[in-house]
Amino acid sequence: MRLVVLAMLLSATFAPMVLAEVKWEEDGWLATIGLEHLQDGDEFGCYGMPNLAWQADPGAVALECRDYIEARIDASQWGRNPISTYTPNNLTAYQHTLISNQGFSIHGDNTGQSATAWHTAENIPIDEYDWFDLGRRGGSLEKGISDVDELSAELDEGGLVNMYWIGRINDATVRHDSGVIDMLSQRNDVWFTTWGEAYSYWTVERCHQFDHNITNSTLTFEHIDTIACASAAPNAWNVPITWIAELPNATVINSNLVELSVDESNSKEGWRQEGDLLYFTVLKGHPVHFNLSSDVDYDILGRTQFFNNKSSALTIAGHSTTDLFLWSKRFDDNSELRFTWLISPRGLDEGLAWLPYVGLGVLLVSVSGIWLLLKKDAIDQSKAEALMHTSSGGGDDE
Repeated sequence: MRLVVLAMLLSATFAPMVLAEVKWEEDGWLATIGLEHLQDGDEFGCYGMPNLAWQADPGAVALECRDYIEARIDASQWGRNPISTYTPNNLTAYQHTLISNQGFSIHGDNTGQSATAWHTAENIPIDEYDWFDLGRRGGSLEKGISDVDELSAELDEGGLVNMYWIGRINDATVRHDSGVIDMLSQRNDVWFTTWGEAYSYWTVERCHQFDHNITNSTLTFEHIDTIACASAAPNAWNVPITWIAELPNATVINSNLVELSVDESNSKEGWRQEGDLLYFTVLKGHPVHFNLSSDVDYDILGRTQFFNNKSSALTIAGHSTTDLFLWSKRFDDNSELRFTWLISPRGLDEGLAWLPYVGLGVLLVSVSGIWLLLKKDAIDQSKAEALMHTSSGGGDDE
């Protein structure tokens, strides 16, 4: 009985403490529909951890959030490592460096840093640390807040347009603006991409090397995956890059790449020709060839600013994504849109508000059990004393 009482006391004492150590609950959807979104081209980045604060220890938040994502899902179809993260707008440049040291190269959005990327169409990033303050353009997808005309104007200006989305606030579902989705589906001049994909595409401008030649009317090309370029941007993924070749008076007969249309708006390998210009998109380390109608004096003109020579790029950041299913299900029919899901586990105070009552329940059950055991012990002791009293009287002995 003493052991039982001791066990009850220990359970009442330590159960609330153990429960208190678990401060978040993971999103089980990452292992199911998350894989579908990954194959479709979405990206998974970091938003934060409920048990840690960015201001107090940004390096620890970034590390734990990175470990949380990597243990459950790849960040992108182009790379396993997450490189995109939310950060608040009151961190120092040194704190942003600590976050970058954990592998996160893109910090967003509107983080308050002096060096910035894509806050306007002309705000083209030049250095790596410009991506520590990714801008927000185009507003939100939320119905009643979104502005179709404003978003359309931003896309017309060009550059990277980064929108905002959150699918749920507390217990309220946030509705999206179908008019915005309809407008986007009608445009063929926009590259629908993600934070990490756009950053990785940009890094090629700063360092690249390729081999090319033409023999017997066959043009060959390879974007070489060099150690030097990999060291210049170690966190960048190997994404398809669109190059331009000038082919005077020659046409492509066939290639080991698939042919793309001018309307293709999502990153993939392929080629298309417009007059004397050949636009071909290829991964590093993948040799490609084009059989031409004749030998020509060709020229490799460089890469385009965006995939498939699009004039603008669009990213949509799903902030504080604690439930991937609720955040994403309404966009399942929009195959071209791409989302950067900034992931955070659900804090226990969000999804398990009843948890503090568990500790109280354990305590009440334990105390009640102790009381019942003591009461039973008292009754058993009284019966024993009565039997002893009868035995000592000897009135019934012959």
